[in-house]
Amino acid sequence: MPMNNDDANDLEATADVTAQRVAHVYAEALLNAAEQQGQGDTVLEELTSLVFDVFKSEPRLEILLSSAAVGRARREEVIRRVFEGKASKLFLNFLLVLNTQERLELLRPILAELRSLRDQRAGRVRVAVASAVPLPDDQRQRLQDDLAHLLHREPVLTLTVEPEMIGGIRIRVGDWQYDASVRTELDNIRNQIIMGSSHEIQSQRDRFSSD
Repeated sequence: MPMNNDDANDLEATADVTAQRVAHVYAEALLNAAEQQGQGDTVLEELTSLVFDVFKSEPRLEILLSSAAVGRARREEVIRRVFEGKASKLFLNFLLVLNTQERLELLRPILAELRSLRDQRAGRVRVAVASAVPLPDDQRQRLQDDLAHLLHREPVLTLTVEPEMIGGIRIRVGDWQYDASVRTELDNIRNQIIMGSSHEIQSQRDRFSSD
């Protein structure tokens, strides 16, 4: 399932540096095993659904799985009852391994790392775009094309509207730093969209005034 911007932000805030490193190891092992079986997208969807669907509807399940006070045998019983026959065998086994190694509390940072690894291997990059008004289709497509040219990857845009920005736009691509030439190109894209956004806002004001 696709994640919205709030979900993405939740993932980014879940782990400290040490937990993130451990999560990366588990995510890489899971993705390697999944891709060998042609299930890379499947396990990503399963883990995404677990974190953002199941845990949201059943928060007590996340507490139970991540609690050190609950024994491994009890957690395994719950995992098998909830997921056996409903999730892929690979994903079920992964949860059981995490349980054995007392790492189920890392499910959220593992998802963040898995998502990042899957994007890297598929030649995708996540781009968060915030604008004062919804971007028209032509501006969104131009932004998509320009970013693909600049980043040499397929940009996956997450669009949010923040009216308090008035007429601005914010583009974020992870924590990457750009050289001056690329920064200038991004500034040009930003300026083009600001002009379009300002025109849209003025058109709305003119319409309200005439009304």
